[in-house]
Amino acid sequence: MKRNLKDKYDFVIDYFTKQNPDATSELKYEDPFQLLVAVVLSAQCTDKRVNMVTPALFQKFPTPTALANASVDEIREMVKSVSYPNSKATHLNELSKMLVADFGGIVPDNREDLQKLPGVGRKSANVLLAVAFDKPAMPVDTHVFRVSARIGLVVNAKNPLETEEQLVRHFPEHLLSIAHHWLILHGRYVCTARNPNCDRCGLKEICNYYQKS
Repeated sequence: MKRNLKDKYDFVIDYFTKQNPDATSELKYEDPFQLLVAVVLSAQCTDKRVNMVTPALFQKFPTPTALANASVDEIREMVKSVSYPNSKATHLNELSKMLVADFGGIVPDNREDLQKLPGVGRKSANVLLAVAFDKPAMPVDTHVFRVSARIGLVVNAKNPLETEEQLVRHFPEHLLSIAHHWLILHGRYVCTARNPNCDRCGLKEICNYYQKS
């Protein structure tokens, strides 16, 4: 049975509210600065790999000042197992220096200032807003982009920004942050890029991809 858009969102919200009411980030962190570092490291890299790297990194460089005073070579040696370690080490060093110089060593809690930090784009800024500061935001990564398009929560969205705008328009504001986790975890473990596990997906009854397959 074909569902209209509101029905789809209602179904998704009802399903995940029951199945994953406490969905949260799989990155391990203790404060906004640690989350910021982890998010920068997680670009095109798995959370699992990042979580293997960050404990030693945070122990050696626990504050923006400590990371700002480290050499890029020191940082690179500690993050060399993640993707793009050269650029990420540089970004971590430079963003730490900016945090100290421009923000008193405090991670800003607004998108405009977050996006001034090296290595922080709109998606990463939205992750900080949603996860660290519990503000309504919808970070769109490859999982969110794929899953929302497959289900039919977005229509003809050509890029992450268009996807974000449609999801923000239709999810209730107070659910935006957790809805991001619902979609990303669903994409990571069920609605995978290749060979999605439709047989064990509770959303197939409203899913455009499944209905067409």
